[in-house]
Amino acid sequence: MACKAALSRWLLLLFWCAHLLLRSCSSEIHRSHFPPSFLFGTSTSAYQIEGGYLEGKKGLSNWDVFTHKQGTIEDGSNGDIAADHYHRYMEDIELMHSLGVNSYRFSIAWTRILPRGRFGDINPDGVAFYNQIIDALLQKGIQPFVTIFHYDIPHELEERYGGWLSPAIQKDFGYFAEVCFKMFGDRVKFWVTMNQPNLLAKFAYMDGWFPPSRCSKPFGNCVFGNSSKEPYIAAHNMILSHANAVSIYRNNYQKKQGGYIGISVGARWYEPLRNTTIDLLAVERAISFNVPWLCSSKQ
Repeated sequence: MACKAALSRWLLLLFWCAHLLLRSCSSEIHRSHFPPSFLFGTSTSAYQIEGGYLEGKKGLSNWDVFTHKQGTIEDGSNGDIAADHYHRYMEDIELMHSLGVNSYRFSIAWTRILPRGRFGDINPDGVAFYNQIIDALLQKGIQPFVTIFHYDIPHELEERYGGWLSPAIQKDFGYFAEVCFKMFGDRVKFWVTMNQPNLLAKFAYMDGWFPPSRCSKPFGNCVFGNSSKEPYIAAHNMILSHANAVSIYRNNYQKKQGGYIGISVGARWYEPLRNTTIDLLAVERAISFNVPWLCSSKQ
């Protein structure tokens, strides 16, 4: 039901934006055209911007290891420095403030908080880093939206039990999510459990483009993997991990902290080429492998 409610809100938002665009086609769009509570924002993910990959007692993530293997990235680049947000986050927040945004969605690097997952200690340096970001955002009037998982997991979890291919990761993800709720939930009111897990299942376990780079022919030519089975296994564990984190938040933190929690799913729309039964069924099947696969009323 939560997914249906979220979809309804997005459809209302799209309708509102379309209405404004049509009404304003001959004039400029102004902020005053939007409700006072409307949030204008920017978004990032930890691995893509932070850098500082060996600083602050951070552990190695799957992306750290993946990008350092020769041949995995076409131009040989990696996220060791990236946009250097780890050192320049105050400048970045000031830039956002100068743009006039009032919300910012960012992800927490799992390995900054739990370098070894639940098999090690909580890293106080990592907690302090995100506390500083959250506090600085709020001081500038910017609402933090936190994505708990944006494709980077501790490399140790891949080594121990195969990451998302094992149901063991459900316990790890729940533990990580609860640490985040405990440490940041007094100020963070908007949580995203995962970013587009349906795309991760495809890119990492069917096409082999993302770590752990598993696939099989005809989808790809990886050393390991089964493109016909593993995307579904990984997605199944991500769905249950999401449900576990939501349950932990709703049962133990939501009432006290007053926040919201959901999931971000990569969505595409399809239209039939012809108004025939076979084309209509093809569209229904294609759509089912996008949002409904990861977001249903049964969750």
